[in-house]
Amino acid sequence: MQSLFQRKRLLLVHISFWLMYLSFFLYQVSHFRHGKDFEWGRATTFAAVQLLSTMLVVYLNYFIFFPRFLVQQKLWKYLLEFLVPFAIIIFARVHLQRYLIDGYTYQRQYFYSHIYVVELVIVTLFITGFIAMLRFAADWFELMATKREIENERLTAELNFLKAQINPHFLFNTLNNLYYLAYTNSSNTTEVIAKLSQMMRYMIYDSNHDRVPLTKEIEYMENYISLERLRLNNQIPISFDITGDVDRYLIAPFIFITFLENAFKHGVSNTNPKAWVKVGIRLQGNICIYTVENSKITSAKPEAEEKSGIGLQNVQRRLELSYPKRHELKVEDGSGQYKITLTLTLL
Repeated sequence: MQSLFQRKRLLLVHISFWLMYLSFFLYQVSHFRHGKDFEWGRATTFAAVQLLSTMLVVYLNYFIFFPRFLVQQKLWKYLLEFLVPFAIIIFARVHLQRYLIDGYTYQRQYFYSHIYVVELVIVTLFITGFIAMLRFAADWFELMATKREIENERLTAELNFLKAQINPHFLFNTLNNLYYLAYTNSSNTTEVIAKLSQMMRYMIYDSNHDRVPLTKEIEYMENYISLERLRLNNQIPISFDITGDVDRYLIAPFIFITFLENAFKHGVSNTNPKAWVKVGIRLQGNICIYTVENSKITSAKPEAEEKSGIGLQNVQRRLELSYPKRHELKVEDGSGQYKITLTLTLL
C-alpha cells in the first residue's frame, strides 16, 4: 500500500512539473506576438511540439537508457545510446518549429540562429537530467525502505528466537524444582504448581509483545523467587527491593530473568549456609537501575559457567536490539560475590 502511494505521489510530481513547464513556455510565446498576425493555434501547435519532443527525450532516458546505465555502469555505452536518438529528435524538432513559427521564411531570425539550437539543447539536457534524478531518488528511497523492512523483519525474528531460548530454559529449571519437591513429598508442591501456572500464563500470553508493563515483569520475578524460596525451604536469605513508580513504564519481557536465574544457579546451594541473594529495582524518573548480587559457589563446574556465559550473551544481544544506546551493563566479579548492574532508559 505504501509503495502504491509513493508511485502515485511520484506521478503527481511529474504531472505538476510538465504543467509548470507548459505554462511557462506559453507565457514566453505570448511575448513574441506581433499585433494581429499572431495566431494562437499555431503557437499552441508550436508549444505541443516542444513539450512532446522534450518528453520523448526525457522518458526514453527515464525508462530505458538511465536504468540500463544504473545496472551496467558503462558511461560511454550510455552516452552513445542516449545521444543518437537525442540528436535525431532535436534535429526534427528544430526544423518543425522553424516551419511552424514562420513557414520557413526566415522572418524570425532567432529561431534560425545557433544560439537557439544551443539553448534548446541545454534546456532539454537539463530537464532530462532533472527527471533522471527523480528516478534515481525514487529508486534509492524505495531501496532504503526495502532494506529497512528486511532489517526490521530480521531483528524481529532474532528477538523472537532469543526470547524463545529463555522459555524452555526456565521451564526446565522449574520442572526440576517441582520434581524435587514431589520426590520429597513436600507440602509446597501444590503452591509451586499454582505459581508455575501463573508464570506460564505470562510467558504464553502476556509476553507476546515488544513491551510489557514493568509491574508484570516484576510479578513474574516475584513468582520465580517464591519458587526458589520453596525449593530452598527458606533457608537462604533472599531480598527483593523495589523503589520508584513502577506502574508508569513498559519494558521488554524477560530482560531481567537471566541474571536472576544465574544468581540462584551459580550462587546458591543448600550446603552453603552463607549463601545469599539480593535483587533490587530502582526507578529514577525513566531510568531503571536493576541490580542482582549473590554469593559465589567456589566449586562451580566449568560446564555450568559456560552455560551461564551463553545465557549472558543471549540477554546482551537482546539488550542491543531492544535498547540500542539506552542501556549499560556493569559486571563485578569479586572473590566472594558476584554483582551485575543494568541501567535502562525506559520510554
